[in-house]
Amino acid sequence: MDEAAETLGAFARLVGLDPASATLREALTHASYAAEHESSSNERLEFLGDAVVDLAVAHYIVATYPEFNEGHASVLRSHVVNEAVLAAAARDIGLAAVLKVGRGVLKEQGLERSSILADAFEAVVAALYLDEGFSPAKAFVESVLAARIEEAAQNGSTLDPKTRLRQWAQLQGYDTPVYQVEAQGPSHDMVFVASVRVGEILACGSGTSKKRAEAAAAVAAWEESNA
Repeated sequence: MDEAAETLGAFARLVGLDPASATLREALTHASYAAEHESSSNERLEFLGDAVVDLAVAHYIVATYPEFNEGHASVLRSHVVNEAVLAAAARDIGLAAVLKVGRGVLKEQGLERSSILADAFEAVVAALYLDEGFSPAKAFVESVLAARIEEAAQNGSTLDPKTRLRQWAQLQGYDTPVYQVEAQGPSHDMVFVASVRVGEILACGSGTSKKRAEAAAAVAAWEESNA
C-alpha cells in the first residue's frame, strides 16, 4: 500500500468510514480538482453537511444545557458553527492531507485556506451521514466540536442575543443596533416581525412576541457578522 492510500485509510478510520467509500472520495474532492479531472466535486455534499453539522451541534447544546433558552442556544451555536472553528476542526483531524485540490489552488497554498477546509469538513460529515446514518455523523461532530462548545459556554458566549450584538457593535465602532417591529396576522394568532440594522448588516427575525422577534433578529445579525 502506498503512502497516499495509507494516509487515506487512517483518515477514513478516524472518521468512521470505509476508505473505499465513493462518497468519502467525493467529499475529499475540491471543485478545482474536479474541474481538472472531470469528476464530481464536494460542493453538493458541503451543502448537505452544513445542515447535518448544524443539527448535530444544536442537539448537543439542547441536551447538555437544558437551562439555555432559544436565544442563548442560538448564540452559542453561532460561536461553533462558523468557518474559523470548522476549519480548525479540519486541521485537527488532518483533513488537508487527504483533500484533493487543483494545481492552481495547490500552488496558491489553498490547503491552508479556512474556507476550503471548513467546506471540506462539512462534506466529510455529509459522507458519514449518507453512508452510516445520522447517529454516527452526530457522534463524530460531537467528538470534534464538544470541547469547543463547552469552552464557548464557559467563556460567557451565551449572553442574550441583543446584548451580544450590542457589545459586538460597540467593538466595531458602530452605533447601537436599531430595531423595528411590526405585528402581523389576526389578534388570536399574531406574529411579530423584527428587523435590526447594525453597520452594513440588516437582518430580520420573527416570534410570537416583540421580545422574541427582536432576539431572533439579533441572532440573524450576529450569525451574518460571523459568516
